Amino acid sequence: MKRAPRSVKVMFASTVLTLEALVAFFATLAAFGTFYNSETWVKVIVWIVGLALVGAFIAAPAFLSKKWGYTVGWVLQVLLILSSLVVSMMLFISVCFALCYWYAVSKGEQIDRENAERARAQAEWERNNPA
Repeated sequence: MKRAPRSVKVMFASTVLTLEALVAFFATLAAFGTFYNSETWVKVIVWIVGLALVGAFIAAPAFLSKKWGYTVGWVLQVLLILSSLVVSMMLFISVCFALCYWYAVSKGEQIDRENAERARAQAEWERNNPA
């Protein structure tokens, strides 16, 4: 029984977004440590914003099957880069992950095209050479 092929682009992008949820969580911990001696409301805002970002990264792979799903991923990349305004080391980490996301999307798209071409060639061969 043949299975429908899964999109490599979706799998790659989902993996990167899920890993970024971990990065966002640890950035939230670092931001909390930065503001540890601040007022209570500042620490609460750090946790609310940080956990909202983590939740967005966890939910984002569900939207990759939609046309606008990859745009959500890019918006999250920008938000993670902006987190470097609070935790400076996040600039390097978030830029590296944005590059990983770009690579996952572009290379996954290329592999999906190659797989579709291979499937078309295989179907044509099977049609011309019945067993």
